[in-house]
Amino acid sequence: MAHHHPLRRRSRPRRPRQGVTLLLAGTLLLAAAGCGGSQGASGDGEHRKVTIGLVTKTETNPFFVTMRKAAAAAAKKNGAELIALAGKFDGDNEGQVAAVESLIARHVQGILITPSNTTGILGVIAEARRAGILVIALDTATDPADAVDATYATDNAEAGRLQGAYVRAVLADRPPELIMLDGTEGSSVSQQRHDGFLKGFGIENDSPAIRGRANTNGDRNVAQTATENLLQRTTHVNSAYTINEPVADGTSAAIAARGLTRQVTIGTIDGGCHGVRAVRAGTYAATVMQFPVRMADDGVAAVTEFARSGKKPVGFTDTGTQLITDKPVRGLASRNTDWGLRHCWG
Repeated sequence: MAHHHPLRRRSRPRRPRQGVTLLLAGTLLLAAAGCGGSQGASGDGEHRKVTIGLVTKTETNPFFVTMRKAAAAAAKKNGAELIALAGKFDGDNEGQVAAVESLIARHVQGILITPSNTTGILGVIAEARRAGILVIALDTATDPADAVDATYATDNAEAGRLQGAYVRAVLADRPPELIMLDGTEGSSVSQQRHDGFLKGFGIENDSPAIRGRANTNGDRNVAQTATENLLQRTTHVNSAYTINEPVADGTSAAIAARGLTRQVTIGTIDGGCHGVRAVRAGTYAATVMQFPVRMADDGVAAVTEFARSGKKPVGFTDTGTQLITDKPVRGLASRNTDWGLRHCWG
């Protein structure tokens, strides 16, 4: 399990730790002079600049790059300023804690966060909420979910189920020989997608059909090395679960190097434009599309509404999933890659 570092309340804000990546380029730090809303809580009619913090798991994963760009565009549209921060890697709880501390010190009105560690981040989230900051989880729910004001995310269990059901249908009557390339140990998203895949695939976690598994931290290079190691133990593999498209890229590269591409059906989750093109090319059989732009748009809109009227969002909002493949199977609704390229991460 991931180690959860105890969090201490501090009497004064600290500078961000080295683990935080701070992104304040002109395209992301968006001035809102002259177009800020009124302070709903004060009712004094004075105009103010709405400042929103975004904390993603990493700055390099294409999913979070898309989310960050979408949040920047939504902030500009809403006349707000966006401060974008990120951990150094998927699982960098310490970096995300420091990022939230920095945003509290900057007196933002709202924080949008994709938590790497769904329990390790709770202390600093509570600190932010005590300071009157609206906190919304994007993509990944906290544990418990009500540790934040609201969540806008994919139903990750359902995304995993769709992937698993599709891969199993492609195998038809062949007995499954599965490898599983998971995300980060202790991550709720990793667990939900893993469990959902097994449900859709129709096997239990201790099934002998699972020929090997490895954690990848959602990283392409780690996934390629992990898959190479699994294939050194056995090449009797006909299916692969992958946590996301960077992992699917690494897994497919390792499988291709072994000459097993036609033998192994790869499924994945993300639905980025690169991933949709990879499905079209046959690199993997299907992807389950998520909608990070929708998450960012909804999150930014909610914070600006809160800052200007005091209205808070509540609960979980499912931002959608869509199976993308050019080889549909009976009983599973899907869209082809033409549709996918028109809607990828829209």
